[in-house]
Amino acid sequence: MSPQAEHLSTAGRLLLDRRRFLANSTSALGSIALANLLGGDGLLGAAQGGPIIDPAKPYAPRQPHFPAKAKNVIVIFCAGAVSQLETWDYKPELIKWDDKPLPGGPSVTFQGPAGNLARPQYEFRRRGKTGKWVSDMIPHLAELTDDFAFVHSLTSKSNTHGPAENFLSTGFVLDGFPSIGSWATYALGSESRDLPSYVAIPDPRGVPQNGSNNWGPGFLPAAFQGTTMSSKNPVRHLAAPGGSGKEDAAARSLLQKMNARHLEVNPGDSKLAARIASYELAARMQLSMPELSDLDSEPDHILRMYGADDAQNPDKAAFAKNCILARRLVEKGVRFVQLFNGAYASGGKLNWDGHTDLKGQYDVHAEILDQPAAALIRDLKQRGMLDDTLVVWCTEFGRMPFFQKGAKGRDHNPDGFTCWMTGAGVKSGVSHGETDPLGQKAVKNIHPLYDFNATIMHLLGLDHERLTFEHNGIERRLTNVEGHVIHEILV
Repeated sequence: MSPQAEHLSTAGRLLLDRRRFLANSTSALGSIALANLLGGDGLLGAAQGGPIIDPAKPYAPRQPHFPAKAKNVIVIFCAGAVSQLETWDYKPELIKWDDKPLPGGPSVTFQGPAGNLARPQYEFRRRGKTGKWVSDMIPHLAELTDDFAFVHSLTSKSNTHGPAENFLSTGFVLDGFPSIGSWATYALGSESRDLPSYVAIPDPRGVPQNGSNNWGPGFLPAAFQGTTMSSKNPVRHLAAPGGSGKEDAAARSLLQKMNARHLEVNPGDSKLAARIASYELAARMQLSMPELSDLDSEPDHILRMYGADDAQNPDKAAFAKNCILARRLVEKGVRFVQLFNGAYASGGKLNWDGHTDLKGQYDVHAEILDQPAAALIRDLKQRGMLDDTLVVWCTEFGRMPFFQKGAKGRDHNPDGFTCWMTGAGVKSGVSHGETDPLGQKAVKNIHPLYDFNATIMHLLGLDHERLTFEHNGIERRLTNVEGHVIHEILV
């Protein structure tokens, strides 16, 4: 053996054996031939599905996997878990069984002992041409029933608010995974040069239970995290303290020249290029954001339609302004907007977590949600924007058909609940899936939230199985290793 080979491992020394090399070469050539044949028949595994991104232009628009029905998405996320039984999922059997125990039902649920079955706390009536039964709790949204595609058989992997918010927003119950908006903008970039590609609008009463996890980039590049802003709290630090606009413009021009010179000296530094691109977007936002956030330019009839002029209910007026802001963002080319209704855990006072006094709390929350959200959909429709904008209404899980013992509220229920979509590529006036006669569990066309998110991505022209990002040696995706598009609700 050559003295130079003594430092090699056993496997390394075997490579120097001519007979073994020739023997292995036959199987290697066979493997190459097999891969070529499988590739020609389309039988090889999918290639890594992440886009090719220029670090200096991370927000440049990119092509989807296939023609998209939706260019933009607005997600109305009702935090706190809205009861499907008081809104969209009519269960007349609950009226018959009111105040009776559930045969074979659980004795204890998430927050304690279970009480008797409880009828819907609002009257239901048939709506529109479809005649679908919808609650009086949300009369404005109920008028739009014919435009919605309902999925009544969704399930979650958690009955705890934080992890369930994570599962809905990121596809995982643990922290640290990219949000759906980050995945979308990572894949597609932005149609707007002067605005973020992804904006999260918190409720006027506060942020949701899991806060920035709902719009965070996880392990994706930080450029694709959501930018938080609202009508109440616009983007901060847009203007430098002191100095004139002319001086600020001159400073930006000088900084741009210095950055360009520095990048020429360090042409291979992708992190530097990404940082400069982020600063340049921030500079452009200084000029575009103030005008976008100024809702005083909206006509009075639009403010009235949304309820933004409601002096008696400041929370409703502020949420209405957030809805107008969402429309304006999409008009300007923002790709993905998350619009939150409801804040953090507060005994149901600030969100939809109705454990103790569901009816009393829902009276408050419904008034804040109903008119503004319905006006947003009407406004998009009358402007022709629903043709290429997808609007999603969702919540992290549902509620049990019985009250909690000693209370007038419903406990958490991840086993069957309702969300809906409307707009680009979505059928109008359809209901898909079912829960059992009492509304406790999904029993027909059951869909984990993976399927709901896969459907949103599909409407954006993205194959949820191909859109991946390698992290810690694993090709990660929004839907983990699951998810199927719900084609039954699509055009």
